[in-house]
Amino acid sequence: MNISITFKNIPSSDAVKSHLEKKLSKLDKMLDSPAEAQIVLSEEKLRSIAEINMTSDKLKINAKSDAEENNMYLAIDSLAEKIKTQISKFKDKQKRHLAGDKQSIKDEVLDLTESE
Repeated sequence: MNISITFKNIPSSDAVKSHLEKKLSKLDKMLDSPAEAQIVLSEEKLRSIAEINMTSDKLKINAKSDAEENNMYLAIDSLAEKIKTQISKFKDKQKRHLAGDKQSIKDEVLDLTESE
């Protein structure tokens, strides 16, 4: 996964970068093809905000997560959960679509053989 991280209103931190890369590497295993991710980490008043734009072969994910009391790690964790649910929903839709087409063809063949 190709990751680009942008920090707004906060200093860059190696610990935050490594935590983010660790979370995204787990999600990269769920994808079929390589992905590119643009991540923006920012702080506004008492909130930490994490945003991501991820593109893969057929999948585009946009997600935003925020956490109170300037806890960037919590914002990154909730962002990873949101991405995980979006990827699993996409995969389920693909499976249902492919299985639905194959199933309907099998049903038509069975109906033709029963009517004869």
